[in-house]
Amino acid sequence: MGTLKKVICTAILLAPLLFFAQHTNDLKLWYDEPSGEVWENALPIGNGRIGAMVYGNVDKDIFQLNEHTVWSGSPNRNDNPDALEALPEVRELIFKGEYKAAEQLANEKIITKKSHGQMFQPVGNLELSFPNHNTYNFYYRELDISKVISKTTYQLNGVTFTREAFVSLADRVLVIKISADEPGKVSFKANFTSPHLEPKIEPQGNDPLSLWGKTSDHEGVEGKVEFNALAKIKTSNGTATQTNSSVEVKNADSAVIMVSIATNFNSYHDLGGSQLRSA
Repeated sequence: MGTLKKVICTAILLAPLLFFAQHTNDLKLWYDEPSGEVWENALPIGNGRIGAMVYGNVDKDIFQLNEHTVWSGSPNRNDNPDALEALPEVRELIFKGEYKAAEQLANEKIITKKSHGQMFQPVGNLELSFPNHNTYNFYYRELDISKVISKTTYQLNGVTFTREAFVSLADRVLVIKISADEPGKVSFKANFTSPHLEPKIEPQGNDPLSLWGKTSDHEGVEGKVEFNALAKIKTSNGTATQTNSSVEVKNADSAVIMVSIATNFNSYHDLGGSQLRSA
C-alpha cells in the first residue's frame, strides 16, 4: 500500500505540470475584429531579420514590412573631436562642485555636434485589395505565438476565406497564403506602397512586384541605405495579370505570395552591397 500511495501522490503532483506542458503550445492572441488603421492592433511576425505587421483587414489587408538594416542616415562620425581634450577639465569642474559649468562645457565639447542617433524605418506596405469583401461575418484573426503564424478567417456569401502568414528563417522570405473552401473564389490585387521619397515600384526581372527605395536624411546625415522588396505570386488555377505596379489575381483556388527584402548594408561603415542581388 505504501508504494501505491507514493505512485498516486506523484501522479497528483505531476498532473498540473503535464496539463500546462500540453497547453503551452496553444498560446495565441486572437481578436474578433480587424485592426483598422491602428498600428498597435496589428499582429507582428518575423524571423529576426525581416518583419511584418499584419493588419487583418478584410477588403484591404496591409502587411507593413521592415528589415533590420533599414535605418535613416548613413555612415558618419557622430563623436565630438574635442571630447578627449576637454574631459579632464570637465572632471575638475565636477570635483570643485561647479556642476553647471561642467554641464555647459560637456554640452559644448563632449556631446556630439552632429547626429544623436538614427531612426529605424519601415520599408513600406504590401497591400492586398479584395473586391466586394466589405460585407462579411464570422470574422476571426489570431497570432499563434509558439509558431509565429498569423491567420485571418471570415465568411462571405457562405464561403470561408483564410489568410495565413509567417516569415521563414531558412528561406528568408515572408510567405502569405490566401485560400477559400470553394474553388475559384480567390480574387485580389497586390501592390507595394512606401512612405519614402520617390520610391520605384515596377517589375524586376522574373519578380512581378518590386519596390526600391532609399531611407531619409536625419539630423544633417544623408540617408543612403537602399532597399529592395521583391514579391512573387503563385496561384492554383485562376489567372494572374501583371501591370507596371500591381498584380491582379482572379478566380484562383488559392494563392501564395513570397516577399524578400534586402539592403545595400554590409556593415556600419560600408553600404556597398547589392540589395537587388541579395533580395
